[in-house]
Amino acid sequence: MRMLLDLFIILLAVYLIVLLLVYFGQSRLMYFPQRQLTHTPATIGLPYEEVAIPTEDGETLHGWWVPAEAAKGTVLLFHGNAGNISHRINYLTMFRQLGYHTLLFDYRGYGQSSGTPSESGLYQDAQAVWRYLTDTRGIAASQIILFGESLGAAVATWLAARAEPGLLVLTSTFTSVPELAAEIYPFLPVRWICRLQYDTLSLLPSVSSPVFIAHSPQDEVVPFQHSQRLLQAAAGPKQFLPLEGSHNIGFIFMQPSWIRALGAFMDSHLTIDQTKP
Repeated sequence: MRMLLDLFIILLAVYLIVLLLVYFGQSRLMYFPQRQLTHTPATIGLPYEEVAIPTEDGETLHGWWVPAEAAKGTVLLFHGNAGNISHRINYLTMFRQLGYHTLLFDYRGYGQSSGTPSESGLYQDAQAVWRYLTDTRGIAASQIILFGESLGAAVATWLAARAEPGLLVLTSTFTSVPELAAEIYPFLPVRWICRLQYDTLSLLPSVSSPVFIAHSPQDEVVPFQHSQRLLQAAAGPKQFLPLEGSHNIGFIFMQPSWIRALGAFMDSHLTIDQTKP
């Protein structure tokens, strides 16, 4: 009996240590920024402009503005939780071919942007890049498409619920961090200890913009059911597109048929602007 009690105490201590590590290490489990840029748009032959965008709390965000001739609108791209903008340059080719300007930027703590990532910080970053497009470049809100992949989709949804963009695109994303964490760590009371929310599911019903959702059934990071719940929660005009492949290779730019479907949705739901920035 004494041996069993000792074993129980040891297991309980280990469990509590794991619980504390998860609680205090949530940022390390969420954000995987890389500082070094490996490519620029020039690498793939695209003209671009380096931009520096100030946030209200004193950080500076680095990004690339990639123009398109006779553009139909502007895509504001929110990337996922790992790497930096240099790992997303294929998006730039896709959107330019579809006829859209693109602003691709790094969150605080990623690439050449200053600061350290946090949930509140990423929301401030979203507001800063929105102000840059609407105030500095003078682009109408109705002409801006918010495009988010994975974690970036949660940030884009948060912004869409407040800024009323022309369109919202979500790829390979989750309903909320607590729900996803509960599936990854079923042995921990993560819903009680989770300090990160990124609650896309609760925000989507307040988004009035048309919503395009894409997700792969083979996604090994975010279960496919998350996108189905998000689709049900979306209030405005919406469309779902099944992707193929794993979480990191299933994104929209990988297949011509997906590009055509996304382009058709964007063209059909975005109001034609009479002034081009």
